[in-house]
Amino acid sequence: MTPADLSQLIRQAAVSVLTEHDLDSSVVPETVTVERPRNPEHGDYATNVALQVAKKAGTNPRELASWLADALGADAAIDTAEVAGPGFLNLRLASAAQGQLVGEILAAGSSFGNSQRYDGQKINLEFVSANPTGPIHLGGTRWAAVGDSLGRVLEASGADVTREYYFNDHGGQIDRFARSLVAAAKGEPTPEDGYGGEYIKEIAGAVVDKHADALHGSDEEVQETFRAAGVEMMFAQIKQSLHEFGVDFDVFFHENSLFESGAVDKAIQTLKDNGNLYESEGAWWLRSSDFGDDKDRVVLKSDGNAAYIAGDIAYVADKFDRGHNLAIYMLGADHHGYIARLRAAAQALGYDPEAVEVLIGQMVNLVRDGKPVKMSKRAGTIITLDDLVDAIGVDGARYSLVRSSVDSSLDIDLDLWTKQSSDNPVYYVQYGHARLCSLARNAEAAGLDSADFEDVDYSLLTHEKEGDLIRTLGEFPAVVKAAAELREPHRVARYAEELASAFHKFYDSCQVLPRTDEEVAPIHRARLALAMATRQVLANALSMVGVSAPERM
Repeated sequence: MTPADLSQLIRQAAVSVLTEHDLDSSVVPETVTVERPRNPEHGDYATNVALQVAKKAGTNPRELASWLADALGADAAIDTAEVAGPGFLNLRLASAAQGQLVGEILAAGSSFGNSQRYDGQKINLEFVSANPTGPIHLGGTRWAAVGDSLGRVLEASGADVTREYYFNDHGGQIDRFARSLVAAAKGEPTPEDGYGGEYIKEIAGAVVDKHADALHGSDEEVQETFRAAGVEMMFAQIKQSLHEFGVDFDVFFHENSLFESGAVDKAIQTLKDNGNLYESEGAWWLRSSDFGDDKDRVVLKSDGNAAYIAGDIAYVADKFDRGHNLAIYMLGADHHGYIARLRAAAQALGYDPEAVEVLIGQMVNLVRDGKPVKMSKRAGTIITLDDLVDAIGVDGARYSLVRSSVDSSLDIDLDLWTKQSSDNPVYYVQYGHARLCSLARNAEAAGLDSADFEDVDYSLLTHEKEGDLIRTLGEFPAVVKAAAELREPHRVARYAEELASAFHKFYDSCQVLPRTDEEVAPIHRARLALAMATRQVLANALSMVGVSAPERM
């Protein structure tokens, strides 16, 4: 029985007893809050539903809690139901009902924890979207890990997710990149506003190798050769780094296509036609302050050229015109102004502003020996995705970036994340999975089939640590649901650590397999089933954060 199952059982009991006493049962919420008490002596679960609804229903909390205790105590799934304090209800589950969850997990397999919460929703999830002017830095790397994990969590919740990379190939930063390549190819100093680092020299050399006459022709022709070939090569490197990091995209959307296709002109005309674009001082302005922005924004400058926001406006329209119900943008710490701006653009175009979400991620720093790690030699002034992977591996990099809320800045201690000990969170969780796989192999050697759990007596799982582990397993669907709804995949990573801890405590306290001189008994099969259910849920959690579940370590 999961907390969600128990919540429904309590709700049904509350509706029943209120109806029985001729009181208003409509005040009972659709989802009753169920929590695990901090003190296990108070029971397996607790609910405050009596405190929440008694007064509205026309009674007092302790009386309602008493009625609920009698009703629930008569249910075979409940061992004890006790009233506490002003109207809390503490519950202990019957071991058979509690243990049933183990069988449900084994039957569900890799789908345990999944739901249809977002069934029918088509979500555009845009993340990373780093300019193709250099390798992906640590901020973009954080979004790569978190964005991919969020996509997995949303898909597990029933959503149709399009992972999208917005390819900024229109504007001044590309021109500066091209000028930097030309300067490097000619052996000249980096332009004052250009890009430095070894990668610029590498790409410039590759352009010359591919195009023998790259430095011949007018300045404009040379610039265009290096722009086109250099961006293509830089972006190929970005894609390769992301792929090796376990992050692949469904769509690479080119900003320039919005201008070439006429989408920008179309969006501007729409805003002129509906009155949300007005002319002032020779420029055209979006009435964004009418839709929650702090000021109006220039869309067409007085020289007739489109401002940067013009592409953003057309891109918002494009996302919804492709059939997405929700557009989630994952942007860097310096993009707070985009939240109101993008929602205003959507509303001005006639779309629901609530269908635009902007998540802001804070900065990442690397630390070694308690000191900040210096810049990457290859990238010049930044530390890159590849640098982080070289230092702590793909799994360590992804897990370290996903397990913390993106709302706060993050320091990654390279000494910690390379340790092969329980101090290293990803090692701790992966070791738990590998230990479970070893247990399965040992079970086969002892004559126990680790895949056959027909007729297991789950009522035998009465040990305190067995109960703790089962209840922890039962929390997984709610964790995934919260991670999806709050856009916080770090909840899944933190849960994996809690589950690994609960398993290690169970394993250290309970003899799972028969000793050499023992016969296989029903308790061994029940405990092995619990262990294999734990292995499944650990694997499911690791999969949702994009980290491998090793069978040996």
